[in-house]
Parts: sequence; C-alpha cells; structure tokens
Amino acid sequence: MTVFEATTGHGETPPADSVAPRDSTADAPTSVTRLNATIRDFIARWNTVWVEGEITSWNVRAGNVFARLKDTRSDAQISIRVWSSVRGRIPSDIGIGDHVVVAVKADYFVKAGDFSFAVSAMKHVGLGDQLERLERLRVQLRQEGLFNPARKSRLPFLPHVIGLITGERSDAEKDVHRNAELRWPQVRFRTEYAAVQGDRCVPDTLAALAKLDADPDVDVIIIARGGGDPQTLLGFSDERLVRAVAAGLHPHRQRDRTRERSPLLDDVADLRASTPTDAAKRVVPDVGEQRALIAQLRSRATTRLTQRLTHDIAQLEQLRSRPVLRSPDPLIDGRAQELWLQLSRGRDAVTRQLDAAGRRTSELRASLRALSPAATLARGYAIAHLEGA
Repeated sequence: MTVFEATTGHGETPPADSVAPRDSTADAPTSVTRLNATIRDFIARWNTVWVEGEITSWNVRAGNVFARLKDTRSDAQISIRVWSSVRGRIPSDIGIGDHVVVAVKADYFVKAGDFSFAVSAMKHVGLGDQLERLERLRVQLRQEGLFNPARKSRLPFLPHVIGLITGERSDAEKDVHRNAELRWPQVRFRTEYAAVQGDRCVPDTLAALAKLDADPDVDVIIIARGGGDPQTLLGFSDERLVRAVAAGLHPHRQRDRTRERSPLLDDVADLRASTPTDAAKRVVPDVGEQRALIAQLRSRATTRLTQRLTHDIAQLEQLRSRPVLRSPDPLIDGRAQELWLQLSRGRDAVTRQLDAAGRRTSELRASLRALSPAATLARGYAIAHLEGA
C-alpha cells in the first residue's frame, strides 16, 4: 500500500520500500511497512523502565495476558502484554484493581501498527517481598495438609453457644448478631474483642481464640473481620494464627470478602463466609425453615401412615371375606368327622393287637405248664435220691 502513486520523469514509479520515511515526498512516498519498520527500529533502542500504576483490565488468551495499566493520579493508560514465558515469574494472584510496579519495554508490531509494552517483571507495590513469603508459606502449609478438606470439622447443626472474635463495636459484630438472632432468636454468643489490623491483631486474636477454644460451652467460633487491602489483611496470614486455628478443637468460620488473594486463615478455616451475614446464615439454621421442614415431614408421615392403615384394613377385609373365615362351621364339622373316624380306626387296631397278644400269652402259658416238672410230679411220679449217693 502506498500513500500516493506517481511516476518519475521517465514514466516509472519507484519501489515504495526503496524510499526511507525521512526522504519520502508526495511524488516518492514510502510504504506503510517501511514506516512501521522505522518506528520499530527507533523504539527498539529504548531501555526497560519501571512504571507504577493500577491494573484496569486483565485478559488471558492462549497463555498470554493482555492488560491495561492506569496512572494512579490521572486517566493516562498504557497497554501491556505479559507473554506466557514471563507469566510464570510474576505473582499468580495479580488481578484487576491491584496496585503494581512493572518493568516494561516498548514494543511496536509492524504488521498491525500496534504500540504496547512488553512486561519482563511485575510486583505488588510495597508488598512484593511479603507476598512472596506468604506464597511460600501457603505452599508449605498446603504440603503439610492444613488446607485438606478431609481434616476440617463439620459445623454443628444448632450450636449452643457461638464464640465470636471481632473488633469492638464493629459493623461485623452487629451484622452477625442481628442476622443470627433473626434466624434463631434463642442463639447465644460469647464475644471476645480483638484488633483486626495493626500490631495487636495477631496477639489479640490468638488470646481470644485460646480463651474461646478452652470454653466447653462454645460449639463453633466465628472470626469476623472486614475486607481491605493486602497490607491490612497481613495479620490473618500470620503462621502462628493459622496454625492455632488448624489445631483448635472447635470448628472455625472465617469471614472475608471474596478476593483472589485471600489471607491464609481463609484456607485453613473449616469454612469461609463472604460476609458477616453469610456467616450468621451458615452457623445457625432458620427457625422458620426448620418449622416448615417439620410440618412437611409430619405431613408426609401422616400420608404414609394413612396409606399403610388403609392398605392393611383392605387386606384384613379381604381375608375376612373368604368363605373359610366367613363360615368356619363346615370346616370344623368336616374335620371332627375325620377325627372321629381316625379315633375309631385307632381303637379297633389297638383292640385287635391286645386280643392277639392275649391269645399268644395263653398259648405260651399252656406250653410252659406242659413242660414243667411240677406237672409230672402231679401225675404220681417221684424223683428219689440215695443219701450219700
């Protein structure tokens, strides 16, 4: 493509690429490719610079990131590209709204005439080293199994006492109390106040946690705090606090705003809620819902019992309607006649056996008498023995 097409004095147009941009004229224009290449070569001499800003867009395509970086004090913006080869070297939790420092080098694409900056390094402003340490700790705790869902406790259906750790006179405390009491008016709390940011955050929270965890009446503990920037939330990633929650006897519920970069306490808690209202809803059941559920179950039980009784009554009526149960006399009379016949036959059989046995006994008695020596002597015979013989 050329801007103009003109002929030389000899009637021929010189090749556009042969004309450098600085030497171009209306009669001898340069090409778009030559112009873009010249711009690229000029920009390529620029050095890498560190620039600070806020990420306003973050789009991942084919492993590469195409983003926009906005000045923190004005509306000025630049386009940045993070190639896949560089993406693995920057913090994985960077996203829209983050305040970052970026090492960029100007890049100009000849084909599209597109100007942007290629990123070679990126880190959070003021939090780079801390976040790197937290990421290493996150990896270590995950390897130890502290984030494993299998080790987390199930929440009780209806806790007798709820332990609450929060800032004194905080909105979080009011929200938890109000929403829990709306769902279950008889709910009871045992509240321990602690600083939720600053130097006292970790020791105060540890002391409150130990006190509530040692209370046998407390069934579940809520750690309620507000959201905030990473610097504000650093206390809730302290290793001492994270391990204390993991080793606690009671189920713990951590309240936080949903963010890609969440404190480590969110990962080790038995359950994380997005807001104090959400925490209250998850800890105690809704009395109205439970009453409706009981009414539904009672209705189902009544229906099932009625169906069972109706079925059993129908079965009983069916059995009673059978001839043998409706008029059992013929069956009894028939069985009585049969029983009388059997008894008569048995009596005859016994009588015959007794008669036969009597005759046999008489025959044996006569034989015994005939063979007896006493019978011979009775006929006049004697048996004499000589004395001394």
